[in-house]
Amino acid sequence: MSDWPLLTIVTFLPLVGAAFILPIRGDAGVVTRNARSVALLTSVATFLVSLLLWSNFDPNTSNFQFEERAAWLPGLSISYHMGIDGISLFFVLLATFLTPLCILSSFGAVTKRVKEYMIAFLVLETMMVGMFAALDLVIFYVFFEGVLIPMFIIIGVWGGGRRVYAAFKFFLYTLLGSVLMLIAMLAMYQQAGTTDIPALMAHTFPRAMQTWLWLAFFASFAVKVPMWPVHTWLPDAHVEAPTAGSVILAGVLLKMGGYGFLRFSVPMFPLASEFFAPLVFTLSVVAVIYTSLVALVQDDMKKLIAYSSVAHMGYVTIGVFSMTVQGLEGAMFQMLSHGIVSGALFLCVGVVYDRMHTREIARYGGLVNRMPVYALVFMLFTLASVGLPGTSGFVGEFLVLLGVFQVNTWVAFFAASGLVLGAAYMLYLYRRVIFGKLTREDLKTILDLNRREVAVFAPLILVVLWMGIYPSSFLNPMHASIENLIQKYELALASGDPLHVAAR
Repeated sequence: MSDWPLLTIVTFLPLVGAAFILPIRGDAGVVTRNARSVALLTSVATFLVSLLLWSNFDPNTSNFQFEERAAWLPGLSISYHMGIDGISLFFVLLATFLTPLCILSSFGAVTKRVKEYMIAFLVLETMMVGMFAALDLVIFYVFFEGVLIPMFIIIGVWGGGRRVYAAFKFFLYTLLGSVLMLIAMLAMYQQAGTTDIPALMAHTFPRAMQTWLWLAFFASFAVKVPMWPVHTWLPDAHVEAPTAGSVILAGVLLKMGGYGFLRFSVPMFPLASEFFAPLVFTLSVVAVIYTSLVALVQDDMKKLIAYSSVAHMGYVTIGVFSMTVQGLEGAMFQMLSHGIVSGALFLCVGVVYDRMHTREIARYGGLVNRMPVYALVFMLFTLASVGLPGTSGFVGEFLVLLGVFQVNTWVAFFAASGLVLGAAYMLYLYRRVIFGKLTREDLKTILDLNRREVAVFAPLILVVLWMGIYPSSFLNPMHASIENLIQKYELALASGDPLHVAAR
């Protein structure tokens, strides 16, 4: 299998599906049916091919695997270079896993301009996979920025009443940080003479240069996470986006920031990462506590889950900059778990929104009397979000707290308070929506999950339980890459500034 261009196939197969959808003609019903079928089959095929990456992945090496290289701009030493390691493997799988579920969930929710909607989602999948697999700085930037275009269209065309405002806010926030990152990339190319990511990871940038390069990359990745206080675009984007757009936004796009810290900030600018770690800890702790408190007072289900995403991603940045094996593995696991659980929670909101056309929490209550299956599914994902042992949510948060406790006990203490607040707002949401007496007349005829919705939730439930019960199947492939990252980080600190090593 190593001779097959698997990464190229996984990356660009969705574009092939989009190319098949583009010329579809006929009456509206035929176009809609064919566009949905092609998009679903293409995304499922992409996921199945991506599983070959996992089944043929060697967990005992930290080297990049499935590498592909071709000349692109040879005069500038810029090439089409793709490859994955233990850090990027599961992000590729996360993107290919969630996309077909999003497309399937949209069959009943999106009924206008379905053809264009499916094309946008397939293009978005190509951009997401390409970004996680790119091993050239320019190629990475093309995919990194390319993600904005289809997501901007999805929010702006198929979103809610304030969709244009939310789409432009999302675009401008992320674009501003990316411009600073582009300037930093040009400086890195001027300094190192290459845009090859493995070569840049091995290059030693001057300490003074590392500081402002780190800040430039931080401006982009902090918005993507998003970290407090540059998180304000996220609730608006989530509330106005269609359900499937919210799933991809929370499930994959928020992971672009965490992945960027792991791929660029820590390995390329280790001295600056050590210096700015207290800043990251401070912003992350504020995010965990503040956004959890804000979530407690929300009256919109989507907005509550959006603020909970900011709090959960705070654990990710804490884990990354703890620079311990447990912290980094916990951050990785937390990103994967959050991608599945938050996506599932947005789908749960979408189920009742499709029936009642409102996300106002006060409009519900007593749904367990009419929707027992839905109540069971919603309960599982609520408990996973809270971090119940046996679910995916527990493992990541436990490892992050274990890792950061070795570095700073106060950060661990304040971060742990987020667990209590998380249980408060999620269980409060569940109680108000599911339990109580069924008093509203329009809720007395609401229908439980249909077969298509069960088909969407079933894989998500299996993965949440699989990750919670057998986490080593996910931790083992990433262990070698994370251990290698920490070893090189410590070596860079030892050779660059011994005082930092002594302080640790």
